[in-house]
Amino acid sequence: MPNHGQPPVKERTRSVEGFTVVRHNLRKVDGIPLVTGKPKFVADIDLPNTLYVKILRSPYAHARIVDINTARAEALPGVALVLTYKNTPQRRFTTAGQGYPEPSPYDTRMFDTKVRFVGDRVAAVAAETREIAEAALKVIEVKYEEIPAALSIDAALAPDAPVIHDEDDATGIYDPKHNIVADVDIDVGNVTQGFTKSDVTVETTCELQYAQHTPIEPHVVLSYLDEDDRLVLRTSTQVPFHVRRIVAYALDYPVRNIRVIKPRIGGGFGTKQEILLEDIAAIVTLRTRRPALIELTRPEEFISARTRHPMRIRVKLGAKSDGTLRAMEMEAISNTGAYGSHGLTVLSNVGSKTLPLYNKAEDVHFYGKAVYTNLPVAGAYRGYGATQGYFALETAMDALAEKLGIDPVELRRKNHIRTGETSPIFVKLGEGREGVEQVIRSCALDKCIDIGMERIDWNARHGKRIRDGSWVHGLGMSVHMQGSGIARIDMGAATIKMNEDGSFNLLIGATDLGTGSDTILGQIAAEALGVPLEKIIVYSSDTDMTPFDVGAYASSTTYVSGMAVKRAADEVKAQIIKVAAQIMGTAPDGLVLADEHVSAPSGKSTSLSEVCHYALYQADQFQIGATASFVPDESPPPFMASFAEVAVDTDTGFVKVVNYVAAVDCGTPINPKLAQGQVEGALANGIGYALTEEMLLSPHGGVRNPNLFDYKILGALDIPPIEVILVDSYEPTGPLGAKSVGEIGINAPIPTIANAIYDAVGVRLRHTPFTPERVLAAIRDKDRL
Repeated sequence: MPNHGQPPVKERTRSVEGFTVVRHNLRKVDGIPLVTGKPKFVADIDLPNTLYVKILRSPYAHARIVDINTARAEALPGVALVLTYKNTPQRRFTTAGQGYPEPSPYDTRMFDTKVRFVGDRVAAVAAETREIAEAALKVIEVKYEEIPAALSIDAALAPDAPVIHDEDDATGIYDPKHNIVADVDIDVGNVTQGFTKSDVTVETTCELQYAQHTPIEPHVVLSYLDEDDRLVLRTSTQVPFHVRRIVAYALDYPVRNIRVIKPRIGGGFGTKQEILLEDIAAIVTLRTRRPALIELTRPEEFISARTRHPMRIRVKLGAKSDGTLRAMEMEAISNTGAYGSHGLTVLSNVGSKTLPLYNKAEDVHFYGKAVYTNLPVAGAYRGYGATQGYFALETAMDALAEKLGIDPVELRRKNHIRTGETSPIFVKLGEGREGVEQVIRSCALDKCIDIGMERIDWNARHGKRIRDGSWVHGLGMSVHMQGSGIARIDMGAATIKMNEDGSFNLLIGATDLGTGSDTILGQIAAEALGVPLEKIIVYSSDTDMTPFDVGAYASSTTYVSGMAVKRAADEVKAQIIKVAAQIMGTAPDGLVLADEHVSAPSGKSTSLSEVCHYALYQADQFQIGATASFVPDESPPPFMASFAEVAVDTDTGFVKVVNYVAAVDCGTPINPKLAQGQVEGALANGIGYALTEEMLLSPHGGVRNPNLFDYKILGALDIPPIEVILVDSYEPTGPLGAKSVGEIGINAPIPTIANAIYDAVGVRLRHTPFTPERVLAAIRDKDRL
């Protein structure tokens, strides 16, 4: 099997202790500028002669555009350009910011003759002011021919369903005539025989709702021509290099003439792993030779950006009487909305990130479909399919434990994967393709479980249903794994060069979304180079100035980009030691780089400043520096044990999370506070998804609550006490023992809270969110039985 340059595991056995920069809670490199308002976000920059672009959107879920008349709009004073299908490229592309060749269908045009959801693009106006652009939209005359719409997965799969993508030039769609974007079906063993041989079986079907990412900064892009007449896209994106490639393809414009810059960004969570505005901004600037700004409003973000994939997931489990899993079956039907971006890969992850967790089952079947509907477009969202899969799997595990008369914790402990083990699912199922063979090299899940049980007082309180008036308390738990990048697909690169004062420039394509990756990667470089973090000057996410990186998704940055940084730093370190040996007149062997000096066993030493001056000015001159890349052979999973106490008001159905405990194995936490913050944020996001967040759709397919008043995300006062414990672990294939932590937390709240609600009031909820109405109805239905 090819190694792709990854160092053998045996070479990376350093203890989790002994770090000088890593494992320290250092201030973020952009911390002070952020809190003092200094960083420039996309829309903070004012360029002379900027045009403001607004987009006309479809009022229909499914219609053909018979004709469009823009004469009145073009005649308005202050209107510079109007774009429609009549004057824009008709090449189909994908908006999914994924590696090439993208596993998503090419089913999108800049502007099409057919609209497929309420909010789809119809036209765009570039004008001197936002007000003029909005006025121009109102006088564009569009003649529509409305078509029957498929407003659910069942309607889309019906024999007489309208065909949503009936165009001849779309590619990569599994079965367009039946609205099936993607189909996955994998077997391990014989699941039918596995269930026959099981002593106990359980089966459950769960449904998950439409949910929006609600980043504090909506999608925004500023385009302009630089002094060399090259197109610059300054955009709020997770994937600057993918933006460059996809815009170049959509416009049939040379990659060499496009520069993409990601400045500070106000959150992404997956929705900015998409090319939603950059193509329009680019063509406006190229046509008018003027800067163009497109900034979505909050309603537009809800209506036209991306969402989590709503899904229906069925899980069946079979076990021996002692609790050993014998068979697992999972079926997933995913609603990808009107376009298929991320449809196949999210569907694949429903199984690939969940089923390997319980590797004791000999017979496993995963299958499913991603289905087009005439509803808002789904895309990448933190968790990326695992969130949906774990709802069904982990509530089924709880039901199985009850049927077997086994503590839910012990059932999981008996069946979960461990260090040195593997699962055939790793090979059978990757992200939209076959996976790769993988052995678990670090797993502290048992320790996570032990710590979580102790902190939540599981043994004393689970199953007791403590009542306080109308409120009943219960405990629930679940366990999880995720991944660290996409094996043999994701690639990150880093460049490091040395300066005369012993500082280093670190140039990385990796994208900091506010997650702190600039800080994390700086700490990795500082640790390897024996300097404090202040001596690392980090610059990231500029396609002209930084080396390639796939971007911020798939929990890849710390592991993939971090390994690239570590490799570059190791090469620079070797160069430093070689020069220091020349300065001191000694052999390189035995020289130690630490505390900004290179020291010899004899007691001689030289500073990094002296080393750089010598290399640049004195003898055998050269620039101390290196560029390194990394493509992983594996995707080592982080692990989490999740525990929650809830209180359920039996009079109203209101669910209150009283306490939440999460114990996490993420390998070496490069910056523990930032790692804890990632988990806390993911848990808060997941609690909102479990209890309050839901995009409500009208009978005609429009979004009824496209604002943060009617779409309820958790505020500071809503977030319960959350305790995150980082459990000691060391991943031998990762940079300084690290693996990912960014996504795993969001997968836990739904099943954990669902199981806690059952422990409290004895009802199993199968549909999210767990609103008071749903909970109260379930309680009343139970009482009537």
